[in-house]
Amino acid sequence: MAFKDVKNQEAASDLSKRILITILLLGVYRMGVFIPTPGIDAKALSSFFAAAKGTMLDVATMFTGGALENFSVFALGIMPYITAAIILQLLTAVVPSIEKLSKEGEQGRKKITEYTRYLTIVIAIFQAFIISMGLERMTGSSGESIVMNPGWGFRLLATITLTSGTAFIMWLGEQITERGVGNGISLIITAGIVASMPAALGQTITLVRTGQIMFLGAIVLILLVIAIVAIVVYFETAQRRIPIQSPKRIVGRNVMGGAMQHLPLKLNVSGVIPPIFASSLLLFPATIVTTFDVPALKSVASYFDPTGLMYNILFGILIIFFAYFYTAIQFNPKDVAENLKKNGNFVPGIRPGANTAEYIEKVLERITLWGSLYLAAVCILPSWVVLKFGAPFYFGGTAILIVVTVAIDTAQQIESHMLSKSYQGLLKKGKIKGRSS
Repeated sequence: MAFKDVKNQEAASDLSKRILITILLLGVYRMGVFIPTPGIDAKALSSFFAAAKGTMLDVATMFTGGALENFSVFALGIMPYITAAIILQLLTAVVPSIEKLSKEGEQGRKKITEYTRYLTIVIAIFQAFIISMGLERMTGSSGESIVMNPGWGFRLLATITLTSGTAFIMWLGEQITERGVGNGISLIITAGIVASMPAALGQTITLVRTGQIMFLGAIVLILLVIAIVAIVVYFETAQRRIPIQSPKRIVGRNVMGGAMQHLPLKLNVSGVIPPIFASSLLLFPATIVTTFDVPALKSVASYFDPTGLMYNILFGILIIFFAYFYTAIQFNPKDVAENLKKNGNFVPGIRPGANTAEYIEKVLERITLWGSLYLAAVCILPSWVVLKFGAPFYFGGTAILIVVTVAIDTAQQIESHMLSKSYQGLLKKGKIKGRSS
């Protein structure tokens, strides 16, 4: 008992340190959101964003935790890193050399991570330069210039500042993942959304008081948010359990094994990745269209209206695509079937090997279909309703999905961490299996 108490104390102490590190690093990120980029007229910028409510700039502001609206050193947020990760994962599926790297274990993953970092810097430089040029053409509501001293000096300064900010956020995310609790990139996005929700709530209350949102409409929004949270919790914890029969073994005079176990498959294997990836791909062209006041681009702007039909159709298609794509990367039915066969386990009524892999793949395809449709519906319909009411985008389906999903995943990782530290002996024997990160 004394040894068990010591192990529990060590586990609690290690977990406390990890949680503290996570909170401190997220606090550093939140402080950076309010450090302005030099050369910007804050009042003109604020009036510009006030006039751009209900556009894709609202979505960009949400993913940057308000940093874009302040045009802080973190204005690009973590989106260049996410875009780079998307490109590398797509290349993994089509370029043999990168696919080979992904199968080389830890060393291969480190190399791909290194490529992702380099590509992130390239994308950040490009985006920062384009945005700095666009800002020079933008004015506030009174016609005042947002950039106080336009020219190459501002463009270079803004590009270096914003790229450095993105690189620092990328480092913060990696440190949280390695030394803290949860996925660092997801937690950074979630922290920005959660930190902006009180202000969004205050804005909504003001809209109700001034009559811009009817009281009945506010009640509908509250019920909608509660319903979204309940739906997300239900679907994110839903599983399809495939029965697995273990073989019977005779040990001495005893018969061991033969028990029925289950292979749990989450309904949404890809988690919150598809809507984040889809938003990342849509944000960059939408930001360019919104930033540059070019007549030729105005006809394209309607396609990036969050309340528009074309935008939501494209958003839904991208979510479904990335749900299937990311699931295929994360879960390989052939590997699972091979491991089952090696251990002598089998699915009742299904022959081990290729038949089992085919069966698992069919089950995975069916649940991925429902999981992707759930993601698309939660991200599109509530957000469309919220924007139609004139409420902040933070109460839409995408924001709530990210917050709830990341909260569930972080809680599960904390539980797994406690189990792995407290019961390492049992884990080695295979009696308790923690959730993989």
